[in-house]
Amino acid sequence: MLDLSVIVPVYNMAGDGKLEYCINSLVRQTLQSMEVIAVDDASTDDSLEVLREFEKRYPGRVKVIASPENRRQGGARNLGLREAKGRYVGFMDADDWVVENLYERMVELAERTGADVVGTDMCRVYEHTMIPTQREECNFLSQTGIFDHELRKKYLLHPGPLGTKIYARKIFFDKEFRFPEHMSYEDNATFVEIGMRMQHFEHIPEANVFYYQHEDSTTHDVDMKKCRDRMEAMRIMLKYARENGALEEFPEVIEYRFSVLFYQNTLFSYMQSNLKKDAGFVRELGEEMVSTFPDFRQNPYYMKNTDEYEKKLINLHLRSTIAFMVIFKLKQIYRKLKGKKAEQ
Repeated sequence: MLDLSVIVPVYNMAGDGKLEYCINSLVRQTLQSMEVIAVDDASTDDSLEVLREFEKRYPGRVKVIASPENRRQGGARNLGLREAKGRYVGFMDADDWVVENLYERMVELAERTGADVVGTDMCRVYEHTMIPTQREECNFLSQTGIFDHELRKKYLLHPGPLGTKIYARKIFFDKEFRFPEHMSYEDNATFVEIGMRMQHFEHIPEANVFYYQHEDSTTHDVDMKKCRDRMEAMRIMLKYARENGALEEFPEVIEYRFSVLFYQNTLFSYMQSNLKKDAGFVRELGEEMVSTFPDFRQNPYYMKNTDEYEKKLINLHLRSTIAFMVIFKLKQIYRKLKGKKAEQ
């Protein structure tokens, strides 16, 4: 059995050398006993051709799966998991990349400590470079060790991105596991399930993953489907948490994470977007939040971590959707005018 399988969902990433840069960082890994499973998610550009060329150049190192339909990242990851032969599994977005010795170090740390998940940190970059800029913490050393109740709670509060970790095979294969398909934010839907399956976490506190910022990134554009997908992802998460004891064991954590990912992130990204605003949707979002967790504003993590200005806007939203939308729009206009004056 190989040490590691890295699964890379690919959709229309051939432009500007993005896909090549990503895959090159994987085939050049110092870890020899690993495979790269690249899943082309019915791309309409030259992504599949780029991947086939890597498969020819690196037989046994690169395996390409061509999906006949676009199943989004969750579906592509499921296809990759079916073929994964590694003792550990990692995930990489097709426009990101990693330092060349990362996976060797991660596997070594997992083997030495007995960890079933090992993570690292990342940095955001705006060009293809292997020079890390400012490190962004994805997890913390205070979360590491064999999980008891408190350590698991710390992890669930800040699980970090899927693509900055490797996972022991058992997490996905001891019990049936599937990412939600045909939707965005599938990682939001599964972080509690993965966190409840983990037993031991270790962390490398360095910027080893490069998170590429560009116009084609799926996280940059906001549309109504993405807003709906984010909400649905959190409904899936909450359903799992209720059925498998996570909500009972960690009620304040689950409530807080739901309020952030379902409600706050959706509300403010929607209001800041260029979409034509729908008062019915804004009202619906607040009503479902309150019906799911009526007292979420008294949650200790909400009270401690939510910006005071955002708290005021949320209070206004839950009192009056129209008043909230008017005030938010006026604040946007004011900031734009202030910015223009500063430029003059």
